[in-house]
Amino acid sequence: MNMSHFADTPSPAVHPDTADLKEGRKLEYLTIAWNAVEAMVSIAAGVLAGSTALLGFGVDSMIESGSGAVLLWRLQDSSDHAAREAGALRMVGVSFLLLAAWIGYESVESLLRREAPAASYPGIAIAVLSLIVMPWLARRKRQVAASLASRALECDSRQTTLCAYLSAILLAGLLLNAVAGWWWADAVAGLCMTPIIVNEGLEAFRGERCDCS
Repeated sequence: MNMSHFADTPSPAVHPDTADLKEGRKLEYLTIAWNAVEAMVSIAAGVLAGSTALLGFGVDSMIESGSGAVLLWRLQDSSDHAAREAGALRMVGVSFLLLAAWIGYESVESLLRREAPAASYPGIAIAVLSLIVMPWLARRKRQVAASLASRALECDSRQTTLCAYLSAILLAGLLLNAVAGWWWADAVAGLCMTPIIVNEGLEAFRGERCDCS
């Protein structure tokens, strides 16, 4: 679910208007758009089903989409962009850390109270689609990054792969709850997401997010 900026300086042979650079920007727009769709569907489905994991996944997608928009905006405005991005990333980092704390708390509380969420088939559908879309986006980003010799885009492809891992965790929890009736699977999925989101937050707060230079 995350965007990159092209922080690395292109070689003299690479012109800003090359087909590869345009393709890279298109992939970033696609990532923002998909994260927005994930957020809307997951949050709505999570509220209806009472699923902490699904809600957390949706909010994570929303933060990722906002972060990507900020980083893509940096490409369009060169005035003091480094300082602006640093401040924006710190706010993104705090958002991720607060989200991780909320998911962890809600998941533990659900386990202690034995709260069973309802089955969410829209949630299962968005998790399956994410497992198709995110690996494809990550693969295309790696290909374009290699053509551009862009370390930033290569780093972003790894962040996109990380979003696919979150989708797999979410799908496992939702399926186990819906098919096997394991009420605790949703809360365990939320707990499994927590350290991944914490890592995202720490990287963003330290300004390391999608910057492999």
